[in-house]
Amino acid sequence: MTPLTYLFVPGNRPERFAKALASHADRVILDLEDAVSPQDKASARASIGSWLASAEPASRARVLVRINDALSPWHTDDLAWLQSQPLSEVMLSKCETPDQVAVVLRHLPAGAQVLPLMETVRGVHGAVAVAQAPGVSRLAFGSIDYQLDLGVDTHSPALEYAAVALTMASRLADLPAPVAGVTPDLDPSVVAADAERALALGMGAKLCIHPQQIDAARQAFVPNPATVAWAHLVVDTWEHTQHPGAVQVDARMVDKPVYLRARRLLAQSPIFV
Repeated sequence: MTPLTYLFVPGNRPERFAKALASHADRVILDLEDAVSPQDKASARASIGSWLASAEPASRARVLVRINDALSPWHTDDLAWLQSQPLSEVMLSKCETPDQVAVVLRHLPAGAQVLPLMETVRGVHGAVAVAQAPGVSRLAFGSIDYQLDLGVDTHSPALEYAAVALTMASRLADLPAPVAGVTPDLDPSVVAADAERALALGMGAKLCIHPQQIDAARQAFVPNPATVAWAHLVVDTWEHTQHPGAVQVDARMVDKPVYLRARRLLAQSPIFV
């Protein structure tokens, strides 16, 4: 199943790695960027490298590392360090071009992927090209840095425009729906509201900064039992009707696009299938 929640953990706090993996997060992002001060970058790489060397394959498969952006003074050291790490996916901060993705891929094992974090106007403007670059797993929205770059506040409709731009770029590239940005507030009701807004804009997952945000974020992206029951009814009715142009379900007419949406909902909800 496509990941629904991504939990950030500072790369210089190795005592938190196991706790993060024990959470319900689908993926854990060991961070070398914002969560780590400049003087701690080298020690954070060492801590992550030590953990990766001893981790079980199943644990490593759930882990990404967020590296510093291509214009930062730490990017070159991050790339050199990546060459010796058993990573299957890396998050690239402030990604803006396909070339930046290609450079990271050259420092990763064969078959590894890059998750570009789109945090700037240039990045969002170039999202179609980035999404179609080889080796991209999906896009993510760095909404807080995007606010800073554009000079807008949390409630600006410009953020929704950017989210939709990433959603459309992802669809054009046949990628999974993009990952929504973090919610600074730890209140689960606030996290849930943000995640529901992201879902309405076409996004399919959420970045989290604390374990207590995970369940609230996931619930927004997993169809509820009533919706799943409806989807089962639509799919069963459609598939037991020979050559339907449309079928009647609960006194409503259902055509092929609705049937296909019902199938997609079931694919997103294996727990209920």
